[in-house]
Amino acid sequence: MILGILQARVSSSRLPGKVLKPILGKPMLLRQIERLRRIKNLDGLLVATSVEVSDDPIEVLCRENNIGCFRGSLEDVLDRFYQAAKKYEPAHIVRFTGDCPLIDPEVVERLVALHLQGAFDYTSLTKPPTFPDGLDAEIFRYSVLERTWCEAILPSYREHVTPYIYREPSNFILGNLANMVNLAHLRWTVDNQEDMELVVKIYEALHTKKPNFLLEDILDFLVDNPYLCALNVKYKRNEGLIRSLKQDAFSQNFTEK
Repeated sequence: MILGILQARVSSSRLPGKVLKPILGKPMLLRQIERLRRIKNLDGLLVATSVEVSDDPIEVLCRENNIGCFRGSLEDVLDRFYQAAKKYEPAHIVRFTGDCPLIDPEVVERLVALHLQGAFDYTSLTKPPTFPDGLDAEIFRYSVLERTWCEAILPSYREHVTPYIYREPSNFILGNLANMVNLAHLRWTVDNQEDMELVVKIYEALHTKKPNFLLEDILDFLVDNPYLCALNVKYKRNEGLIRSLKQDAFSQNFTEK
């Protein structure tokens, strides 16, 4: 079994409530789920949110739309992921985050296929990144998640689920899906208001004509509207992870002293 787990919470620090903000009349999280449901080589899809009261609307949204929902720790997302998967014990897990409403189902299908064909422990499309920020996904064996849950100690490892895996390359067989053209400079994720504005404009332009629009359709639209890429160009990729890694270093230095 290949299980997709989408982590989402309402209490985003940079854009609170972003997963419930509307895109063409539906919550952003539901728009992303619509796209994830088109992935042909996923056997199941589950939303993993927290037990905080603020995340009650996510559970309601899942229930109303017939989507499985697991609730666990807010800060220890690794534990949340492991506990969510434990019930199913899938062979592999595809991890998604709730800030990627433009994720491309066909790219994820290619990622899953590469992972299985290469017999990798962990496969991503961001090591190094060559796809736009916002198409992110990663797949790993359930046994690797179980080992990570047991061994990962640093706060950043618990908060971001997979850094322990790809930062310990001697312990795991790692794979990466690369795009033919490096598009890593493009930002299609949603962490800030400017990100949201860009995504809404893309949906408004493409969704009515082609609800299952893909990477190539977005690129064509942005070629015709290049000014839109400037909306969020000031933001960097993986700002949250970078901040967590700095906190790890500070904690270690403080402990040593």
